[in-house]
Amino acid sequence: MTELPWPPGARPSRPAKTPLVREQIVRTALRIVRDEGVDAVSMRRLAGEFDTGPSSLYAHVRNKDELLQLMFDEMCGEVGVPKLDPPRWKEQVKELARAGHAAMLSYNDLARAALATIPSGPNALRISDAMLGMMLAGGIPPRIASLALDRIFLYITADAYEYSIWRRQAVGRDKQTFIDSISDQYFSYLQQLPAEAYPNLAEHAESLIGGGPELRFDLGLELLVDGLDKYATPPE
Repeated sequence: MTELPWPPGARPSRPAKTPLVREQIVRTALRIVRDEGVDAVSMRRLAGEFDTGPSSLYAHVRNKDELLQLMFDEMCGEVGVPKLDPPRWKEQVKELARAGHAAMLSYNDLARAALATIPSGPNALRISDAMLGMMLAGGIPPRIASLALDRIFLYITADAYEYSIWRRQAVGRDKQTFIDSISDQYFSYLQQLPAEAYPNLAEHAESLIGGGPELRFDLGLELLVDGLDKYATPPE
């Protein structure tokens, strides 16, 4: 007989687990959100990903709300901030807004975590500070720039979250085909409206359903940013 690999009565030792760190937890949660959405993230689900119990996670994260804020800030870390160029301040604000919007879209419905909250992690603060500085460099008074910062980020977040809802409705179907079918249905509905009651909707039905998500987002962004011109003071 060959020798037992461990003494009689003793159990084989299990390989030691690598200690969890907060970054691992956050990155794993982001992967789940990207694939399945925010509702799929739970402390129990994450514990299963690491073959441990939920109590191990609470040593690093207080609860799901804190985890969502950490995830959102981690996502913000992927957004690059350009070096300030005062003559291009409006275009830089738009570029930063588009980059933030694209990051949110890439993580399913994570934008939901920023609604009715004030993201205050280091990466979110870095973006806010940069955008505020761009507007100040353009001669926008601090109070107006601060209010505009809030409105611009609300627009970015709300648009990204709404788009995630549309994508969720299209699960199992080609997304563009789904969007086209919805547009066709709405166009047909508008065409059936009585022109005497809704003259503008009936006449401009084609314009109402035209334009993709990017075009609509860019138009809204331009309306917000270009509207700041009326508050700008000329440089001294």
